Amino acid sequence: MSWTDDRVELLKKMWGEGQSASQIAKELGGVTRNAVIGKVHRLGLSNRATGGTSAKASEATAAKEKPAAAAKPKPEPRPQPKTEAARPPTPNDHRPIHARKQIIPAGQPLPPQPSANEISPEALAKVNEVEKKSKKITLMELTERTCKWPVGDPATEDFWFCGLPVKAGKPYCEAHVGVAFQPMSARRDRKR
Repeated sequence: MSWTDDRVELLKKMWGEGQSASQIAKELGGVTRNAVIGKVHRLGLSNRATGGTSAKASEATAAKEKPAAAAKPKPEPRPQPKTEAARPPTPNDHRPIHARKQIIPAGQPLPPQPSANEISPEALAKVNEVEKKSKKITLMELTERTCKWPVGDPATEDFWFCGLPVKAGKPYCEAHVGVAFQPMSARRDRKR
């Protein structure tokens, strides 16, 4: 089916009269409701405020049905319930505020992480000692038996993994497990 000038004119006429897209498709034949809607949009025809028929068509129908009928009085509008105006949030509101995290471009150093400041000095000393003895392996050399603790900036050539033997059931060596996995009570106390 192609949109001939006659079919387009009939579409415009029926659309202007307030006919629905389904009614227009049925009248034209060989097109779907969606095809009619698409053509209406491509032609830039205005959206209609009325639903099924235009104001002129509904007035004509009303005049035919009740020519001498008296106009019914319009019902009085119901009073609207009073609503409170929106108020600005107060400091006592306990709604979560979602802060947007800053995206750090590749190659830039990461800001200090909160957990890094809370690691015990003994654990940090142990990690520093272990990193001096580490095997300094690459990503391709990692196995399930090697510590996968990353060291350095991945965007530089000085980046490597620990590579020491892992603690049973963990992805890291004993020193890095002490930093990565903290007891539940310590985490709970920190949140308070």
